[in-house]
Amino acid sequence: MEDPVSENVESAAVAKAPARTPGELVALVEALIFVSEEPIGTKLLADILGEEKGAIQAAVEQLSAEYVERSSGLQIREIAGGYQIATRPEFHEEIRAFLKTRPSAKLSLASLETLAVIAYKQPVTVPEILEIRGVQSATSIKTLLDKRLIVAKGRKEAVGRPMQYGTSKDFLLQFGLKDLSELPSIEDFEDLAASV
Repeated sequence: MEDPVSENVESAAVAKAPARTPGELVALVEALIFVSEEPIGTKLLADILGEEKGAIQAAVEQLSAEYVERSSGLQIREIAGGYQIATRPEFHEEIRAFLKTRPSAKLSLASLETLAVIAYKQPVTVPEILEIRGVQSATSIKTLLDKRLIVAKGRKEAVGRPMQYGTSKDFLLQFGLKDLSELPSIEDFEDLAASV
């Protein structure tokens, strides 16, 4: 599993792990997931703690089970190749009311359609998006690039070598997906995107 924050962490590996009880390991894993700004993967946790990846995976599973067992308002989510502590979806309305925040700016219908084409057909070029949507998408592509939901994926080996676009890691984070295999049906995607 890729570690999304490994490039942001200095070499902090422990030469040899001190003797820890399983409970101490679970607590340490919880603390590191909690303080990480981005999802943190099993390999990075193992490197930092000087533990085997299997022991880390078991600790994450134990922590997740403890949250479920005590009906916690938190959960461990596997997102974009790593783990993150998040609030349970059923409490989002109350949390939003408490924080008095408004949902983030929604995508326009044109941007949403363009994002759906890119998500399901990637890598895809601007002419291919035009062919599918039937309208120009330059403004939508710029918006999606600005919001870091899509990235350039190189040039297509075709006449004019057009740029190809695909979804980004931020897309996975924003939509709470582990990887692209978790993309919902196109109809469900439209409902999900309308809430983002």
